[in-house]
Amino acid sequence: MAKFGEGDKRWIVEDRPDGTNVHNWHWAETNCLEWSRSFFTNQFANAVILSGEGNLFIKINKAEKLEGEAYVNVRKGKIIPGYELSVSLSWEGEAKDSEGKTILKAEGVVDMPYISDENADEDPEVRVSVKDEGAVGKALKEAMVKKGKGVVLEKVRVFVEAMAKGGPCRDELENKKVAPKSVAAAAAVEKTSVLPAVVVKEKEKKKVKTKEGFKTITMTEKFSCRAKDLYEILMDENRWKGFTQSNAKISKDVNGPISVFDGSVTGMNVELEEGKLIVQKWRFGSWSDGLDSTVKITFEEPEPGVTIVNLTHTDVPEEDRYGNATVGENTERGWRDLIFHRIRAVFGFGM
Repeated sequence: MAKFGEGDKRWIVEDRPDGTNVHNWHWAETNCLEWSRSFFTNQFANAVILSGEGNLFIKINKAEKLEGEAYVNVRKGKIIPGYELSVSLSWEGEAKDSEGKTILKAEGVVDMPYISDENADEDPEVRVSVKDEGAVGKALKEAMVKKGKGVVLEKVRVFVEAMAKGGPCRDELENKKVAPKSVAAAAAVEKTSVLPAVVVKEKEKKKVKTKEGFKTITMTEKFSCRAKDLYEILMDENRWKGFTQSNAKISKDVNGPISVFDGSVTGMNVELEEGKLIVQKWRFGSWSDGLDSTVKITFEEPEPGVTIVNLTHTDVPEEDRYGNATVGENTERGWRDLIFHRIRAVFGFGM
């Protein structure tokens, strides 16, 4: 794999005051190492693996080390990711007796010595170690391997998918797909002139409702199923565990607590109407203290066997507690790729 910055100079387009890389025709190269560090930090911060099963409590603390290189090349609009990374995660575990008293607290490390674009279609090697090699320490290690390895690999797959879509360059690439300025401007004028006034007012209304420093995510998805079936899937913790391959605890009562994605997301039910409405408070562990968002999901069934889901996720902060400004993008991708697309794939609800 070529090193970052060592591409053929004839194709490397540097930032210039006299021109831009129109339609990504030339070879544009972006260093993604710091973005990768932020990505792994967000994915693994306080990720819960076990929360009492077998009297064991295990969580990943954080990504301790990420070394190597990562970049994205773009040539004629084609995305070519490249990365060779070594990642180390710290984890901790606690074993309790039947009375809830602590038997042992132990710390350990998860090493992934080689995550590479050359092996993007294969899971990387995952090595789990623990500092206490006694009987209880080994039991914690075995539990971490059994339950935690799958969680770790799933988050690595999310990284691989993100890099394949352009990593930190994704938004820029999407923006460059729009029509040239003159054509786009003319189209915008024409479109605005024929839009009903009520539509414009609705957009302005939504704009006012979004607080400064926060984003609103809206999404409409179509499924081949009954509305009540989709409602039950989203409110059933065992099905959540199935399609996300992660731990989940979901109360079916108003004001009841929820915890999904191994505890990375916590919250509570605000309003529930079977087969029609779910309103919940959501909070991600990587957000600053005191921040909560609101998730509203409505279900429409225009005809039997066809369900339309309308998602509105408000008060999503633009940055997390670490200063990463990809919270909105990651949250939207999570809804699309890790929830809605997975439900279609696992339960066969694709249209």
